[in-house]
Amino acid sequence: MGLHPDSTAGHPAVPVVAKKGRAARIVNTLRRLRGDPLSFVSRMSEEPGDVVHYELFRRNVFLVKHPDLIRDVLVTNQHDYAKGEGLRWAKRFLGEGLLTSEGEFHTRQRRLAQPAFHRQRIGAYAEVMTDYATRSRDRLREGEPFDMHQEMMALTLAVAGKTMCDADVESEAAVIGQALTDVISLFPRFVLPFASLLHRLPLPSTRRFERARGRLDAVVYRMIEDRRRSGQDRGDLLSMLLLARDEEGDGGHMSDLQLRDEVMTMFLAGHETTANALSWTWYLLARNPEVEARFHEEVDTVLGGRRPAFEDLPRLRYAEMVLAESMRLYPPAWGLGRRSLRDQVLGDVSIPAESLVLMSPYLVQRDPRFYPDPLRFDPQRFTPEAKAARLKFAYFPFGGGARLCIGEPFAWMEGVLILATHAQRWRFRLGAGPPVEPQALITLRPRHGVRMRAHQR
Repeated sequence: MGLHPDSTAGHPAVPVVAKKGRAARIVNTLRRLRGDPLSFVSRMSEEPGDVVHYELFRRNVFLVKHPDLIRDVLVTNQHDYAKGEGLRWAKRFLGEGLLTSEGEFHTRQRRLAQPAFHRQRIGAYAEVMTDYATRSRDRLREGEPFDMHQEMMALTLAVAGKTMCDADVESEAAVIGQALTDVISLFPRFVLPFASLLHRLPLPSTRRFERARGRLDAVVYRMIEDRRRSGQDRGDLLSMLLLARDEEGDGGHMSDLQLRDEVMTMFLAGHETTANALSWTWYLLARNPEVEARFHEEVDTVLGGRRPAFEDLPRLRYAEMVLAESMRLYPPAWGLGRRSLRDQVLGDVSIPAESLVLMSPYLVQRDPRFYPDPLRFDPQRFTPEAKAARLKFAYFPFGGGARLCIGEPFAWMEGVLILATHAQRWRFRLGAGPPVEPQALITLRPRHGVRMRAHQR
């Protein structure tokens, strides 16, 4: 394991920089963080060693680049770390949901939510997914240009609303989607110094954030109130959360505020991330016709023209490999941050308390040490044999440890079913428009969307 050149054995040394040079460095760092955080993290990763040190606003920042050390942070020594700054500030929107809560409260909430993601419940959601995917597929017209990212956002939002709350939010997709975009677009500001002060100022962006949060709150609280009045168990996430009792704890139920936070978190995680993963997958398939042809062949052979179902998932193996390889190159959650709670050692590098520890699936999953010819789109990297031969945390798009994404099985099923449903009818080709490039917000979105045309197969 190596050290940053500005470090010595033991605690990393803080470089001596002239005041003018330090000010220029801070301005440049601010610009990179706000405009292109992927470039900023990539520049950190170019330094030698598996743990790279950087001083950011008098805060020690460490970028961890090796899967074994990432396992130490996320699994082996996970109790020595808390959530990073970005998600701590995301509490202004998500509250104390599973993504942002900590400690015993997080453990309790995960315990209450877990039954909603048992295999039997997950299987029941498959028909809803194919229903909405078929509607989306049937809306497309031969040769007409459309934004695939926008289409996938609307589709996954409709699926999230129906499976999680038994609510048909398709007609509200544009309003909800814009509100989520208004909130997510402010994420780069949350990781800057003085973020709390900025958020208290009457800036146009702050007012836009508050309006967006208010619109989303109104939708979620309406669904909770409707369900409390009906008292019905409709087999969705909201029913499970309303009925759940913490048998291992105080025996209590979730309050409306706790329900709101969990539903809002699931909307973000179950809608935003899956939409991004699917958008990047269609983009990569369009650029790799040989992979696309094999994918279409599997879909045709397995389904024989009928709609996909839950029982088909084990036979749609190549479709799953395509999705996995897409999330290797463009992981929806592109970066994870943890705050060290005490002094410790990571590899052979001393990590002082209150340091920020960064881990990036985007960087690790493109590292040639773990993926030869890393920028090539090759689903064969995800055969059972290839996965078994690879270090576990060389691929971690869903995180790991106690905070492994609770909805991972849901996401895999939704992604494969939507891909198979659309591929039965259409072959997608990139259309004219702005370049397709990543935008690193709290998730990895295509900055200008993905302009495409659908062609009948």
